[in-house]
Amino acid sequence: MCGIVGIFDLNEQRDIHRDLLERMNQTQVHRGPDGCGYHIESGVGFGHRRLSIIDLAGGKQPLYNEDRSVVVTYNGEIYNFPELTDELLALGHQFQTRCDTEVIVHAWEQWGEACVERFNGMFAFAVWDRNRSILFLARDRLGIKPLYYGMTRNRQLLFGSELKALTCHPDLPKEIHPQAVEDYFTFGYVPDPKTIYQSVFKLPPGYTLTIRRNHPVPEPRQYWDISFAAHGHAKHADIGAELIDRFGQCVRKRMIAEVPLGAFLSGGVDSSAVVAMMAESSDEPVNTCSISFGDPRFNESEYADYVAQRYATDHMVGQVDPNDFSLLDRLVGLYDEPYADSSAMPTYRVCALARKKVTVALSGDGGDENFAGYRRYRWHAYEERVRSVLPNPIRQPLFTTLGRLYPKIDWAPKIFRAKSTLEAIGRDSMEGYLHGVSILPDGLRSQLFSAAFKRDLQGYQSMEVFRHHAARAPTRDPLSLVQYLDFKTYLPGDILTKVDRASMAHSLEVRVPLLDHEFVDWVSGLGPNDKLRGREGKYIFKQALESRLPDSILYRPKMGFAVPLASWFRGLLRDQVSDALLGDGLRDCGIFDEQSLARIADQHISGVRDHSAPIWALLMFNGFLNQEFGS
Repeated sequence: MCGIVGIFDLNEQRDIHRDLLERMNQTQVHRGPDGCGYHIESGVGFGHRRLSIIDLAGGKQPLYNEDRSVVVTYNGEIYNFPELTDELLALGHQFQTRCDTEVIVHAWEQWGEACVERFNGMFAFAVWDRNRSILFLARDRLGIKPLYYGMTRNRQLLFGSELKALTCHPDLPKEIHPQAVEDYFTFGYVPDPKTIYQSVFKLPPGYTLTIRRNHPVPEPRQYWDISFAAHGHAKHADIGAELIDRFGQCVRKRMIAEVPLGAFLSGGVDSSAVVAMMAESSDEPVNTCSISFGDPRFNESEYADYVAQRYATDHMVGQVDPNDFSLLDRLVGLYDEPYADSSAMPTYRVCALARKKVTVALSGDGGDENFAGYRRYRWHAYEERVRSVLPNPIRQPLFTTLGRLYPKIDWAPKIFRAKSTLEAIGRDSMEGYLHGVSILPDGLRSQLFSAAFKRDLQGYQSMEVFRHHAARAPTRDPLSLVQYLDFKTYLPGDILTKVDRASMAHSLEVRVPLLDHEFVDWVSGLGPNDKLRGREGKYIFKQALESRLPDSILYRPKMGFAVPLASWFRGLLRDQVSDALLGDGLRDCGIFDEQSLARIADQHISGVRDHSAPIWALLMFNGFLNQEFGS
């Protein structure tokens, strides 16, 4: 696992300044503490930071083909590289190393842009082909590894693993993208392909970008998508057996490393399943780690302990103070652009714990998206049933009115907090789902933004993100469609971004067996009723695991990886909230309405409303402004 950077002159072959390329590369030293390398020629500069995992002695980058006309800088792991190596050797290619990186240059020579279709793994890479004068950028199918690119004022294209590698270039414009701000306060992150800056983009998952000198930069090209192609009828037991077989293969592929390897173990279904499969495939005890919270509402350590004992793992537990909010400022620099998932804090802590013993850790990310495990899928299915019964001319005005009249009582037991559900049912399917996942609903966002900023938005609303993906979705099934939307937005924009930055901050590689693209596509073809049956998400996955994990793990209520924001903001962080929401940074940037900021702070601190999610988003945005613009 590594960090990559590069500069490509689009119009001329001007010299690349090595000191600038080195500064860009050095911003990502945490991604690769084991070494660095550079390739510089007329109009092209590649940089690389290395975290050694495979072929520790011979896998240095940038790496070349036989005559050095093709060069690659690469971040990731290609799990099927032994098979590809054999195939390419048979076709006459000569290899100088035994690492997966060299497969890329020879695969490019052999298959060109279609090389990515041969790779099974997580990756972001750049290839420069001198003979064809082509720069080729690629990102893995699910977006496990990040890749940013942007244009300077003097027509040089920059790319890198993290946004900070680009923004340290003095000629990169850094105007804030109004639509990205709207998206951030909807989703809690800036979804692909946007970034917070108008001049920089994320290459979307499953896309490549082929750039030729003296040609306009084209739109990225999609090379893969989830199919949701139904498998046809099969016995339930047969599906479960095939699921376990496929899952086991995914885990075993990700256990190949020349450095210490382990797994995260939260005690939830997905991480426990990964550990169970690892234990079955290993002659040695599996290294596992988890963190324990003092607050029982957020503590799953007893379940992790059970799985660790059952599979005799070498288990580490780190105790986290539930009132430890010392990472607030650190997170701003870690994510480079506004990012509002507070579970980044415990994720950062568990990555630090894991790195004490291992260099590679397997995680259970992707299980909820694959098997409909989030509670919101269950609520969406319920809302869809109501929508199917009541015609829109009746449902929309009825439930919109009920939602408006029903009081918002955040302090009451959940059974009495029906306002959001009523509001969602009053909308169409996708609008209702967006309402459920938004950290600030559209009404509150509208109040939050200043009149001048609303003019800058020119009518743009984040619903367009969902509409864009839904128009390209290969399925019309209501459950499959929202799963597809999460694969395109929440998974790469929130979950995988969180894990990548938190793990690489500690030079830890995280592998994700549940996001093997072949496995994801196969699972997508299972029937919706196999994933969500009644109130039970991950139905077929849990049933298939019953011989390996007890019901107390498989069927207990989902807990999540949360922190007690609401009490922090009314207690120990009360002054910090007031200073941020009422201070110069948010007030003077021109984006926010001052009265709305004051009202959000006052309502939360007084206990009238729970605005913890909006406040966290505002704190992170304020931190971003302070870091980037010295507000």
